[in-house]
Amino acid sequence: MTHDTHGPVATPPRPVRRPTLAAVAERAGVSLKTASRVLNDEPNVATATRARVQAAALSLGFRRNAVAADLARGGASRLVGFVTGDLANPFYSAVASGIERELRGRGLQLITASSDEDPERERALTEELIERRVGALVVTPTSHEHAALRDELAAGLPVVLVDRPARDIEADTVVIDNRGGVRAAVSHLLAHGHRRIGLVGDESRLWTFQERREAFVETLAGAGITDPDRYVRDGAHDADRARAFVDELLALDQPPTALVTANNKITVGALHALRDRTGAASDRQERSVALVGFDDFELADLLGVTVVGYDAAEMGRRAAALALARAADPGRPTQLVVVPTRLVARGSGEVRTSGSSGARRTDA
Repeated sequence: MTHDTHGPVATPPRPVRRPTLAAVAERAGVSLKTASRVLNDEPNVATATRARVQAAALSLGFRRNAVAADLARGGASRLVGFVTGDLANPFYSAVASGIERELRGRGLQLITASSDEDPERERALTEELIERRVGALVVTPTSHEHAALRDELAAGLPVVLVDRPARDIEADTVVIDNRGGVRAAVSHLLAHGHRRIGLVGDESRLWTFQERREAFVETLAGAGITDPDRYVRDGAHDADRARAFVDELLALDQPPTALVTANNKITVGALHALRDRTGAASDRQERSVALVGFDDFELADLLGVTVVGYDAAEMGRRAAALALARAADPGRPTQLVVVPTRLVARGSGEVRTSGSSGARRTDA
């Protein structure tokens, strides 16, 4: 015989089960159907019966499953799905905040999921949200194929695309004025005497970067630059890769004197590279590389970073408004909303070349 020297083994506690609708009906002494009608706030129930069911639900701690109730009546749930490109990016957090604020007053709730710019993950997430019968769907497309969304659009599901359009479906869309923003950035640098201007961008397959790259090249070509794409680098999907690209550009025999960075994460990487170079440099000209970033970001004002800014939360608000309008009127024409940009001069984009003034100026 063996003896347990450690004492009796404790039995894990049983999980507490939520009270059911049947338990509420039993305690109130009514039928399951009557209990359901009361808790779904349906009419034609006697006042005394309604009070008895509500008291039973309160005493049991019953919580109504609103999603299940909506689906049981054959409708969509009160949930709205948002598939972002990268939830870690503050841009998408601001867009989600705008969507949520617009939905809040309508009794709707937002579910947010990130595709991490992976087309397969985007497809899986959209299909999962559709299976949950969301009332509307907001998507930042990273895939080039949207058969599932096409079918749902035909079935009447409100679908809104945000930040990028989709090539194979027609849906309400909210985008930034990418071309106008980049034109303003490049023109600003040209006005400060720069001719060798670089662009560090995201994945070349992304529509947003394609728009920004084309505007960059066109603006430089229009200013008489014969090799406008000489200093263009793409594929910088994170700050570390952007930092490496900036290091590579500034190590050239004829480096760019100014940079445009195509999103907030790339700007952060560029700032790291420029800081490293400033710390090691003894030549003022080498330290004076102008920088304009696309997207504003936290602390950019304190760091003196000139940016192409816009209202990301307003993008989310407009996307949610389009979804609600589509739900109210499924036959309305599709809309394209272009959110304007503005150049915010804070210092980094106002560095003049030595050939212009040889000194740093901050012109608004």
